Amino acid sequence: MSRSPAPQAGIDEALNTATRLFMEHRELLFAIVYNMLGSVADTEDVLQETWLSWSGSRSRAPHKEIGNPRAYLVRVAVNHALKRRDVISRRRETYVGPWLPEPLVARATDGPPPDAADPAVRAESVSMAMLVVLESLTPLERAVFVLGEVFGYAHTEVAEVLDRSPAAVRQLAHRARQHVHARRPLYEAHPRVRREATERFVEAALGGDIGALMEILAPDVTVWTDGGGKTRGALRPVRGRDKAVRFITGGARQGGGARLDIAYRRVNGDDSVVVFDGTSPFAVMVMDLTQEGDRISDVFIVTNPDKLTHVRKDDAV
Repeated sequence: MSRSPAPQAGIDEALNTATRLFMEHRELLFAIVYNMLGSVADTEDVLQETWLSWSGSRSRAPHKEIGNPRAYLVRVAVNHALKRRDVISRRRETYVGPWLPEPLVARATDGPPPDAADPAVRAESVSMAMLVVLESLTPLERAVFVLGEVFGYAHTEVAEVLDRSPAAVRQLAHRARQHVHARRPLYEAHPRVRREATERFVEAALGGDIGALMEILAPDVTVWTDGGGKTRGALRPVRGRDKAVRFITGGARQGGGARLDIAYRRVNGDDSVVVFDGTSPFAVMVMDLTQEGDRISDVFIVTNPDKLTHVRKDDAV
């Protein structure tokens, strides 16, 4: 006798429950995967793959209980993200110029930082500068660092997600922490100090004030520009204050005729700048400060239009 199919009502109920549980955890999954990949588009693709895996498992076995849906979904999403890293690495081999993470741009306010539930700051406020450092880790090291250092997972929990032993995870975590802390000491500039430094930089850059730029930029400042070969920019990071000033003032002169508008937004949790040409996003600029907080150590400029598609001028408040 052939086995009778599960009643359709039971399958529908299981899928409805699966949808509800997935949506309850979607922001967490987005944050974890984005921090592993640095790309909104790839993160959305991974979440779609995670949903297909999750909903497929529920339709095949609608009556099977999953004791911890959150842990199950995180494990599926992280492993899909690790597979996606291979695709991104191949894409990076032919990328023109420096590669920067795709910025997450929040709505602009003059008040306190937006609530963490805001979709535009759902990356747990991992800064652009930190994401650049994370790019130098291996995919497994980055997964361990993100889960452990950013989201507070214990080594045993990370081991279950990655199907590795706790000892292996501890070793990966140790290497990742050493590498990250060597390149980026643990500190956080006060939001008011960061905002003031950002405003001073923009005023000096747009005004072509070389003296003011020399004052606000650190001697060993680095300017990173990501145009992806689709907009003008430096093909390598511009290192050193003198070269940085020439590059910045030269770029300001070239763009002087454009109808550019400046909006102060929080990008990956930090006060930053979004430049619009009319209603279209032209560039996102993020500044990182020295430990003392008095000068700018790095300037990250994203102009690749493919990375700015989700930025809207009318989001400004």
